[in-house]
Amino acid sequence: MYRVLYRKWRPEGFRDVIGQPHVTETLKNEIKSGRISHAYLFTGSRGTGKTTCAKILSRAVNCLDPHDGEPCGKCSNCIGIMNGNIMDVVEMDAASNNSVNNIRDVLDEVMFTPGEAKYRVYIIDEVHMLSQGAFNALLKTLEEPPSHIVFILATTEVHKIPATILSRCQRFDFNRITPEAIAQRLEYIAEHEGVELSHEGAMLIAAVADGAMRDALSILDRCIGLSDTIDSAVVREATGLAGRDYLFTLADSIRNEDVPLAINTINKLHMESKSISRLCEELTEHFRTLMLIKTMKKHAGELIIMSAEETERAVKQAEKFSLSMIVRCIDVLQASLERMFRGGNNKIEFETCMIKLCSPGLSDDLSSLTARLEKLETIVRQGITVSPKDSSQSRSDVQPAEEKPDDTNAESKTSVQGSSLPEIRPRQSEDLIEKLVAKAKPLDSWEDILDEMKSKSFTLYHRMRGTSAYYADDYILIDAPDDSAFAFLRSDKTRNVLIRDAIRKVTGRSYKIGPYRKPQEDSPAQKTKLDEFIEQISDSDIKLTVE
Repeated sequence: MYRVLYRKWRPEGFRDVIGQPHVTETLKNEIKSGRISHAYLFTGSRGTGKTTCAKILSRAVNCLDPHDGEPCGKCSNCIGIMNGNIMDVVEMDAASNNSVNNIRDVLDEVMFTPGEAKYRVYIIDEVHMLSQGAFNALLKTLEEPPSHIVFILATTEVHKIPATILSRCQRFDFNRITPEAIAQRLEYIAEHEGVELSHEGAMLIAAVADGAMRDALSILDRCIGLSDTIDSAVVREATGLAGRDYLFTLADSIRNEDVPLAINTINKLHMESKSISRLCEELTEHFRTLMLIKTMKKHAGELIIMSAEETERAVKQAEKFSLSMIVRCIDVLQASLERMFRGGNNKIEFETCMIKLCSPGLSDDLSSLTARLEKLETIVRQGITVSPKDSSQSRSDVQPAEEKPDDTNAESKTSVQGSSLPEIRPRQSEDLIEKLVAKAKPLDSWEDILDEMKSKSFTLYHRMRGTSAYYADDYILIDAPDDSAFAFLRSDKTRNVLIRDAIRKVTGRSYKIGPYRKPQEDSPAQKTKLDEFIEQISDSDIKLTVE
């Protein structure tokens, strides 16, 4: 009979356990020194090796010839425990045996000495599922255990276990296994299984497994069913990562406030038997990806599960969203998902959720008002005017304001149509600049602001490259090598808008912009006309004397 990979390649010793050295080394040292506890608690997320280490520990404490704290795997006790022939090692699933009577049956056997092994070992998996009465029944034995008893409790939800139980166990926390460790193990197993597995494919499996070795082996099993040569494309097909364009479509419908597109996409997926609750979860995860790209920039690749092509597409889509809009989408989607689990029609709930996201005007909560204000700010920055006759008109009725020639020699004024106010003024008050310079401090995030400019306008970035900036009060003062940079900014109001927008995205607040004038060192007093005349006469006398 075929054995699935996670059973076939289950570690037989502590040396084979991946990613938990802090657990395996401690257990080996305890076995070597003979300091074996009466109760162990293994906690951690699924697939990280809790049950595996419990089984290895049950063999190690009963092994007739242990080597460096490891079970030999060859003695009668090790072989008997592995085959299930020794009744002194009992594995119990608390999810289906969680009553007081189940625990009492176990406790009735505790007082008997082992028949063949050194210790009677009880492995209780998913121990958090025990009832309160069962925990109370177990507590007395944990307080005063017989010398031949070892309890090994395993759980994924340690917070549900009573403190009285926790305080009587030696606790070991199992960490999620790193993608690199999982990929290395997968490549080793694939080589011995006669399967060609690329490193990119192994890393993608590790990312999807989310730190669980068992999940990674199950995915590899699925991939082997598709092909003996496994790359990232095969992994995407086996895990369902391929063909998720609908997530980008739904996100675009929210960005463009396109309700028909959103509803039609949902209806199409529903007709294709797509789970609506699962669709809501996937869209929430998609916006999480956009949030990470928006906040972590270059370091987001370590935390998102996407192919290179999808990542590039997600980066471009993230540029179209503000961070507050992404966070609002996540909040609304999660609230909708909670209502789905309470009952009702999931399709109607999700359609209502998408209409809310596509129409911020329908909601009066703070996040919706923020989204509407951001939209108005964007319209103002783009120089778009809206007719006051009908405030509910569609986006297609919004027309850009007529461009007017920019007079760089005149004071900048706010346009009636809402065009932006350039902060760099040709005749800015020198007194104000001196006061600001006196308390200005270097702006450490200026390089990040320049990078943001580069994504919007390479020409602007090229002109501003090499500059530095200082901040004081509500101003950011730009220190440029010469005045050409400021002349370039005054020649086009849009460039002013791009700079302020880049500053706001990086710093999180709006600033006015001005030139930075370095403090002048004390210079000698200016010469009067009389002094200059006397110097000229003196020079003439010298010349005459020389002649």
